[in-house]
Amino acid sequence: MTLAVTAMVRDESDVIRQWVEYHLAQGVDVIIVTDNASTDGTAEILQSFAESGVLTLHHDPVHRKQQGTVVTAMAREAATVHGADWVINADADEFLMPVDRSLTLADVFSRLDEGLGSFGVPVVNMVGPVAESGAGWDRLVWRDQRDNDQLRNVGVLAQPTSNAVHVGRPDVTVVQGNHLVSIASTGSPPDALALEVLHLPWRSWHQFEHKVSMAGAGYEANPDLRPSPNHHGMRDWARLGQGVLLPFYAARHISADEAETGPFTEDTSLPDFLRRQGIALGEPDVPIPVERAEELAGWGRAQVWLENDVARLQSVLDRLEDERRARERELMDEVAALQREVAAITSRKVVRLTDTIANRLRRG
Repeated sequence: MTLAVTAMVRDESDVIRQWVEYHLAQGVDVIIVTDNASTDGTAEILQSFAESGVLTLHHDPVHRKQQGTVVTAMAREAATVHGADWVINADADEFLMPVDRSLTLADVFSRLDEGLGSFGVPVVNMVGPVAESGAGWDRLVWRDQRDNDQLRNVGVLAQPTSNAVHVGRPDVTVVQGNHLVSIASTGSPPDALALEVLHLPWRSWHQFEHKVSMAGAGYEANPDLRPSPNHHGMRDWARLGQGVLLPFYAARHISADEAETGPFTEDTSLPDFLRRQGIALGEPDVPIPVERAEELAGWGRAQVWLENDVARLQSVLDRLEDERRARERELMDEVAALQREVAAITSRKVVRLTDTIANRLRRG
């Protein structure tokens, strides 16, 4: 059994070394990475791994959110060049793990039936106190179990969508975002072999601000992509332009007290695994002071309430506008019907008048 993982990355130097070493320690056989013109040292870190022969590195300097095309090419390469039986398409902030932490990825995939074709893997966001910088290995250790209503109250639309894992196939197509593939699914792994993704999407303010800036600029540069303004990346891009992204970043995280009392479960399995494997966790985090974090989070929640009020008002206005347009169409239809009726009456009168004149002429 050959297990492959792919990723398209840009400016992920805070986690990329650990991401590669994590997958190697989990028994992944093939790692294919495309660096998207990183400027923070990510490319150099990946190059060192490529030179040691543990991964294949490609470079794509275009910044137009072409992830679907690039990941599809890597997934096909995994099948055609490396003979991969299974392919995981991931991001640098995603760590696929067996739910049974005593197993490795190699253990699970060696036992999976390839007849499954493809299947979705649930994604769990990991949250914790906010920080200026740092990967958050020991800080972001709380599984975010807020429902979508609770998330919307802190400016997040919903829990993340499942990622798709699939068998190796030379004609596979991976849809933008890695959530869907062209290979049909016939089921899910048995509970004993269940998988999940631990996701670190908001590691630090420095990382998050840069990520939002890159994503927004990439979407704007690609006329072929038309994300909704309500897409989470586009919403954050708009907030960045308005100068209010920092409070929104703070609002979606939690303090230590909130972690203990809210819908969160502590899970240190990722940093624990890295340490057991002797994987260095890098520079320590630089936290945002608690009082400042609370102030920012309060401001962020107030901004969310304002956004929600505006959205509700806009919804009412949109409904009224739809009703106005519908009534306008009804009136236009009524006018058209009246015009047709008048035309018909006029036509009948003309026919009768013509017949009368013809009759008189014949009598005369």
